[in-house]
Amino acid sequence: MDFKRYQQAAIKTLQPSAEGTDPVLVPLLGLAGEVGSLTTAYKKFLRDGPAYEQGKHQLREELGDVLWYIAALTHRFGLDLDDVAAANLEKVKDRWRTTPQEEHAPFDSGFPAHEQLPRQTALTFTPTKTDDGRTVIVLTREDGTPAGDPLTSASHVEDDYRFHDIFHLAHATVLGWSPVTRFLLGRKRKSDPRADEAEDGGRAIAIEEGISALVFSYAARHRYLTDIKHIDHELLATIGHMTAHLEVSICRAADWEHAILTGYAAWRQLRDHNGGIVHLDLDQRTLTVTQD
Repeated sequence: MDFKRYQQAAIKTLQPSAEGTDPVLVPLLGLAGEVGSLTTAYKKFLRDGPAYEQGKHQLREELGDVLWYIAALTHRFGLDLDDVAAANLEKVKDRWRTTPQEEHAPFDSGFPAHEQLPRQTALTFTPTKTDDGRTVIVLTREDGTPAGDPLTSASHVEDDYRFHDIFHLAHATVLGWSPVTRFLLGRKRKSDPRADEAEDGGRAIAIEEGISALVFSYAARHRYLTDIKHIDHELLATIGHMTAHLEVSICRAADWEHAILTGYAAWRQLRDHNGGIVHLDLDQRTLTVTQD
């Protein structure tokens, strides 16, 4: 039986709502009640084990009741259960990587070599004292030239956001996308004015900086992602909305999660050692930090 047929059969037994009552209310409360019954049945199953002879039979029955109320609510909301199920599978596929990361051609593969993100490179984060006594982070390329301006945490509270360029480098490494890294390394795609403006320009840079600040606020409330293996879906969905018009939109939420966790693993190392050398390998999508 497919979901469409099930929904059509289920709503034949859906009773009309009392006059003046929201037609959604009864099936919604019914769903909440049946979920409670399901948890009670499972509690007995855990408590009694093999002695609970009706365990799986009751779980099957309670799950069926949950499904009926879901079908009823889907009908009340004017939705199609088949479509709801299909959309959910797409969401889950985007969120949880069930297959090896899908390869896609680098976003800059058709551009001149000097406009491509370097496939392998290293950059150094060096703490430096300024004349006024502040500590800034200077990011330098392999040839010793600076990449961007020296950074402070730009905050009344020192939270080591001064190392935040590592997040952009992680985006470049894992996603193959980072307009900020293109700017820092002088790799904007100026041979194509449309790509230069829409993908590598000021708005895209601001969006990536916004993502970095947004994720940092989240990470600060979660021990800077120490021992964290998964990011809340709502945060990943927000990032997806922010980048929906950009080339990186083809990357999945699972890819963003990988990029964020990779960036914070490196950030914690830079913070703990007050700097270091970051080695990027865009072909292998790896980022490592060393101290020499």
